[in-house]
Amino acid sequence: MTLRVLVIDDDRMMCQLLTEYLAPHGFEVVSSHTGEEGAARALSPGIDAVILDVMLPGIGGFEVIRKIRARSAVPVMMLTARAQEHERIAGLDAGADDYLSKTFSHRELLARLNALVRRTKAKDSTEIAEGGGIHVDAGKRVARRGTVQLHLTPAEFDILFALMKANGRVLTRERILQACERSMDVTDRAVDVHISSLRRKLGEDAAVIETVRSVGYRFGVAEQE
Repeated sequence: MTLRVLVIDDDRMMCQLLTEYLAPHGFEVVSSHTGEEGAARALSPGIDAVILDVMLPGIGGFEVIRKIRARSAVPVMMLTARAQEHERIAGLDAGADDYLSKTFSHRELLARLNALVRRTKAKDSTEIAEGGGIHVDAGKRVARRGTVQLHLTPAEFDILFALMKANGRVLTRERILQACERSMDVTDRAVDVHISSLRRKLGEDAAVIETVRSVGYRFGVAEQE
């Protein structure tokens, strides 16, 4: 099955290189070269993943991902020459699922892209997790707080499900990344950023995700006490 990836980057040579590299691996690459066009195209049917540059003409990459996240949970990988920690955090906080510097190797890009798409497309799982008023269906990729559906990014969904499956055990940040099949550098606070966003979306139930200082996170403590 061919998967369609949208590359939003004003560097046309980069778009061409990604097209040539990903095509033999089962990806059809389409490109947009401005933020406005890319944001609109990302919301069109048939896009399986987005590779997004930060520096774009018109609206920048952070604004593009906010527009996408307002209406879609499509996996987004930010690809940029900027590598400072605060910029990676800003991208993740805006809703990116992964963040890769333009000094990437093609093999690493392919591995991360495959992992993003695989998790999102996995529909054969029948696993369900419930607790603290939260219901997560892994097969349908649906999470609900009571009767209200939570609009989570793929990363947020995977982290919530991993914590709930741990049945109250503490998970380190590294273990959370492993459970979610994420290859992000744990030192870049990626997990912390996603947890913060996840808590905002849980609203009054945010306390079901507890921080265990110097260790990691666990789910359901507030409900059990």
